[in-house]
Formats: sequence, C-alpha cells, structure tokens
Amino acid sequence: MQGLLVVDLSRYLPGAFATRELQRLLAARVVRVESPDGDPMRLTAAAWHDELNGGKESVVADLPGDAAFVQALLARADVVVESFRPGVAERLGVGPEHAGPRTVYCSITAFGVGTELEQTAGHDLNYLGWAGVLEHTAPALPPVQAADLAAGALGAVAEILAALVRGEGGHIVVSMTHNAYSLAAGAEVLVDGHACYSMYETADGRMLTVAALEPRFFSRLCELLERPELAERQYEADQSALRAELAPVFRRRPLADWLALFGGEDVCVGPVATRAEAAAFAPPVRGRAPDLGEHTAAWRAELAG
Repeated sequence: MQGLLVVDLSRYLPGAFATRELQRLLAARVVRVESPDGDPMRLTAAAWHDELNGGKESVVADLPGDAAFVQALLARADVVVESFRPGVAERLGVGPEHAGPRTVYCSITAFGVGTELEQTAGHDLNYLGWAGVLEHTAPALPPVQAADLAAGALGAVAEILAALVRGEGGHIVVSMTHNAYSLAAGAEVLVDGHACYSMYETADGRMLTVAALEPRFFSRLCELLERPELAERQYEADQSALRAELAPVFRRRPLADWLALFGGEDVCVGPVATRAEAAAFAPPVRGRAPDLGEHTAAWRAELAG
C-alpha cells in the first residue's frame, strides 16, 4: 500500500491527524487542498499545525470556482478525507461522486449523515458532551480532544485501512459523537474516585498518577509506602477515607524521590509530566510543513499535462 495518494480536503484537527497517521503508517503522499485563507490552524495553533502537517503538500483551491482542478486531483487519489458538514462537499463540487470508483472517500462528521443533529455546528467539547463522556468530569475541561483525535481521526484511519485491505472504494462516514460514546468509561472504578485509581500531590507540589487496579499492584504499593495494612481496604465502600489515608503519605516526599523508589516496581505509578518532560514520547519529525499553496503550480501543471 505504500505510495498511496491521499487528498485532504479537511480543516482543523481531525483530518490533519488522520492523514498524518496514513502518512506514518503507509508512507502515503498527502496533498492538502486549502482555501486561499489556508487552514485556520495555521494561525490558531501554528505549532500543532506544523507538527501534524510535516512532509505534506499544499495546494490552494477557491471552491467551487476551482472545482475542476480539485476533481482532477480526486480522480488520482487513493484516499480522500473531508470534514465539511454533510452536503457541503457535494455543493462545492468535490463530493464522493467526483472521486474515482476505487477511491476510499472518508467524511469525518459531527453526528453522521441522516441524523437529527446532522447540520448542528460543534467542536470536540460539544461532541463529548452529547456522547456522555463528560458526565463524571464536568465542569473540568478534558485535556485531550478525544472526539477529534480518537473518535474522529483514528476512527477514520481504521475505516480507511479496512477499506484499503478489502480493495474497495466508496464513501465512508465517520461520526465523532457516535464513536465518542464508545470511549466513555463504563467501569465505576475509573470514574468514581477510587483511591487506587487517583492522582496525589507530592511534597514539591507535583502530582503522581496511581492506577494500581490489580490487588497485587496495590499491595506492593502499600508495602513501599510502609502502610501494608491499607492493601486489604482497596475496594472498601468508603473510598474517600482510604484516599485520606494515602494523601499525606505521598506528600512526605518530592516527585523525584517517589519515582526513584517506584522505579522497576510493579505498582502502576507515574508522574503528571509537563509537556516538555514528555518530549521523549513525541513522534519523529517528518520534515517541515508546507507553505500555503506551495505545491499548487506543480499540481496544476501535472494535472493539465
């Protein structure tokens, strides 16, 4: 599947993340079709834009006036990704009917097609609210756009890869809200504040994540904390009392000391790292992001030839 041509008609996060993953997984050639103003992320989240679009190409098309140019590009594409509201791509002249018969055309939508909310405007926070994901965390804002990235982008990638493996073209519709519903935790231990699945402050004001769900992990954690008697209380009814016992213990040492103590131990404990501290987990750099319209002339010449 290497060498596939992916045409990205989307704006903002879900489409950019999805085509970045296709680029990473399949070494796909990704061509972004942008309006003359460019993807809004170029201005609102420039660093993230550059991270997601490194190594891609950019062509400018003013739709629907430039529909013929984009249709010629779609005819070459193995995969097309778009994120307009349902019906908009068709009105602009770049809908699934304008792609080749073997092209996998993927629409990332808010609420799917043919639903009561089909034309409702929204963003990640709205979709998570509709899907019930925020029930146990509101009014705190989620730190990750789970609807955009997991339900939308990765949901699209999974559907696209399945279609490519089957060797089928056609129109795929991904609903961020419907997929986000499946992400919501159904286990009470994950949302009801269990002491073994919580965050605790350390002596230097940093935080530790504790996710010792299995009794053997929690038992070993309690041994290292020199409070082995707490292990038998892991799933007692009054979790607030158990958390109150653990909290002052964790506040006795700074974060680095705890990490040193727990290093190599099966206790399911880690830091609440800063973004800078977590840089080791960053994906590899795939070259610079293209300037707006940088590849327009080359593609116009190739498609006209």
